[in-house]
Amino acid sequence: MSKILVTGGAGYIGSHTVLELVNNNFEVIVIDNFCNSSQTSLERVAKITERDFEIVNCDICSKEQIRDVFKKNKINDVIHFAGLKSVAESINNPILYFENNIYGTSCLLDVMNEFKVNNFIFSSSATVYGIEAPVPYTEDMKLGTASSPYGFTKTAIEHLMKGISIKNSEFKAISLRYFNPIGAHPSGKIGEDPIGVPNNLLPYISQVAAGKRDKLSIFGNDYSTPDGTCRRDYLHVMDLVDGHIAALRYLNDEQTNQYEIFNLGTGKAVSVLEILNKFVEVTDIKIAYEYDEKRPGDLPEFWADASKANKILKWKCRRDLATMIEDTWRWQSNNPDGY
Repeated sequence: MSKILVTGGAGYIGSHTVLELVNNNFEVIVIDNFCNSSQTSLERVAKITERDFEIVNCDICSKEQIRDVFKKNKINDVIHFAGLKSVAESINNPILYFENNIYGTSCLLDVMNEFKVNNFIFSSSATVYGIEAPVPYTEDMKLGTASSPYGFTKTAIEHLMKGISIKNSEFKAISLRYFNPIGAHPSGKIGEDPIGVPNNLLPYISQVAAGKRDKLSIFGNDYSTPDGTCRRDYLHVMDLVDGHIAALRYLNDEQTNQYEIFNLGTGKAVSVLEILNKFVEVTDIKIAYEYDEKRPGDLPEFWADASKANKILKWKCRRDLATMIEDTWRWQSNNPDGY
């Protein structure tokens, strides 16, 4: 039986996707170099699903290592999560991001071509719309000016995918442009486990609530938004995972176009203060916070027009903000020190 290769499968979104792939009876092989993730996440996935799957320590920047995986397995589809994802880190160390994200993806795609594996789903980002794009973002907009080296790597990879699809008529690819995934599996056994200081809002709030951090820093309170704080389109990670399952099924439909782009989001923007207040409401835990200077690369607001995914993939977000927070806090409470 052919397998689905999941790169970066030990990470936050990757581990949740592996869980649902296994639950849907797909044969899965995971590769990860565990540079910013833990193999424990996959061990827990195996316990939750009561199913074993293959895990290989593999660096996508090594064609030799990737080639070895393809030699040993009959692979039909690739879901590509592996990559570094901190906006701030990418600004401080752009070479690291170009090397890992762009070069690593090109290595993966080259080996796929070598073994005639042509189905590819890419973990992209709303950052590809750039700083000029009006909201809400729609898939027919041109790729914009990235606000960070991280965003540029996503844009570059999308250009690469489109170029390959023009050259290779057998290559079929989907770019899933995420907005802001939060939450955790309802079991509380897997979730987002940032290394060091969290870069994302909800994990930081959760660590303040758990006593690991003194207070939340809110970066900027004079944006042109209703309450002055940034607004984002937050979706539950399990809704995001459902989008990957829907995309995978669509990709294997013979009528699928060669290269498709889908936004995965709720279509609604929520501010930093709204998230904070909702967390307090749901958990009944007060959160100390202060305002700090704006961060480079942060846009005032953006959200998705997800109507294309709603219509073509038959997918939509089903979980509300309270559920996102409840599941996050269950994960944090059960795993105060992460994995």
